[in-house]
Amino acid sequence: MAYDPDFGEWVREHFAALGPLEIKRMFGAAAVYANGLIFALLDDGVIWLKADEVNEPLLTQAGARQFTYPTRDGAMMAMAYWSLPESALDDPDEAVGWARKSIDAALRKAAARKPRKPKPRP
Repeated sequence: MAYDPDFGEWVREHFAALGPLEIKRMFGAAAVYANGLIFALLDDGVIWLKADEVNEPLLTQAGARQFTYPTRDGAMMAMAYWSLPESALDDPDEAVGWARKSIDAALRKAAARKPRKPKPRP
C-alpha cells in the first residue's frame, strides 16, 4: 500500500463539489473523510469507494473491482471497498455521484451500529 500526497490533492479537486474533505494516512495508504465518515481509501493511485448491499451491485455493473489483499497465509482477503469506475476518472460530476453513494453507504453502516451503553458512574 502506498499513498502519494499529490494524488490526494488531485482527489480533493476531483471531488470538490462534495465540500471539504479530510485525508488521513493509514497503514501506508490514506482514508478520505467527508463529515467525519470514511467513504474512500487511496492506495497506489486508486480511489477505493466504500460499498454495501445498496451500491455494490451498481459499482460491479460499472466495471469496478473489489479491494483485495493477500494475508500472511497466502489467502486473499476482500474489503467492502470498490474502485472508482474508470469512466469517472475523467468526469468529476460522475465521480462525485459515486462518492455520494459511498457516503450514503458509510451513513447506513454508522446507523446500523449498536449505540454504546454509557459506563455506570460510581
